[in-house]
Amino acid sequence: MFKTLKRKLNWTAAAALLSIAVVVTGCGQANSNNSNGNAATPAASDTPKAEDVRKITHAMGETEIKGTPTRIVVLTNEGTEALLGLGVKPVGAVKSWTGDPWYDHIKADMEGVTVVGDESQPNMELIASLKPDLIIGNKLRQEKVYDQLNAIAPTIFSETLRGEWQANFKLYAEAIGKKAEGEKAIADYDSRAASFKEKAGDKLNQKVSVVRFMAGKTRIYLEDTFTGIAFSKLGITRPDNQKYSDTFVEEITKERLPEVDADMLFYFTYDTGDGKGTSMEEEMLKDPLWQSLQVVKNNKAIRVSDAIWNTSGGVIAANLMLDELFKIYEIE
Repeated sequence: MFKTLKRKLNWTAAAALLSIAVVVTGCGQANSNNSNGNAATPAASDTPKAEDVRKITHAMGETEIKGTPTRIVVLTNEGTEALLGLGVKPVGAVKSWTGDPWYDHIKADMEGVTVVGDESQPNMELIASLKPDLIIGNKLRQEKVYDQLNAIAPTIFSETLRGEWQANFKLYAEAIGKKAEGEKAIADYDSRAASFKEKAGDKLNQKVSVVRFMAGKTRIYLEDTFTGIAFSKLGITRPDNQKYSDTFVEEITKERLPEVDADMLFYFTYDTGDGKGTSMEEEMLKDPLWQSLQVVKNNKAIRVSDAIWNTSGGVIAANLMLDELFKIYEIE
């Protein structure tokens, strides 16, 4: 579905027909297709036409982008997915939060892409060495280094990584000159989401919990998260008792595990490779309180991918999560 698209560069050169042969010393001569064979082709101009210059409004102001960027560096995980979802492979990208160095669901499409640090600390020298013609980042993550990045290449930032991923996707699509493709990708996703909601019917009466295990932490994930926003669009609701003051997450102790009970429960684990997240998952799942949950007894506690259901936060993951939900809810 998300295959890298081949780019085509269209070059236009006006051929000037000469009435006599011109001898040019030290230069190659282009031949025309007329019978004289003596037309010279001037070099194509690198200056973009006025209509090829786009002014993009973003979190840090306005940036002019000339022509179609071909060497893009992207500094967020969801931004990487946006580019791939639009058929564009970046020349450089920050490392996936988990994976070596990319999430499993995108690694095949990221072959040959240079790792330029991580979201919290991009490598400026390495970014500059790639000679990008566009840098895509995020104010929440990289506001302090915006000026440095913008000195390397035109740089656009999305505002935040919390909230609706579609707004960021639209910004990136416009920046790379694929506004129409971006709008279609979102329309396709929204159409699939609407189809799920319609076909799920009474199954949406089930209350659903979302739990994440991390190093030393267990969290209930709520509305203002990647999963939560998708659930709102799909009509999936939470247990009535999960009315917390923070709409992002509620961190709980082992003694509070009964709060996650529901008709259905999805859980995922964030582990960077040190085993601490996995250890927390194992500890909680073995606990008598977890095993006493009705949702566990009913075999409705389902383990899913942290990368797809939470961490990557992009258009590819959104569609993959929706694929899984169609299967879990047994919707054709």
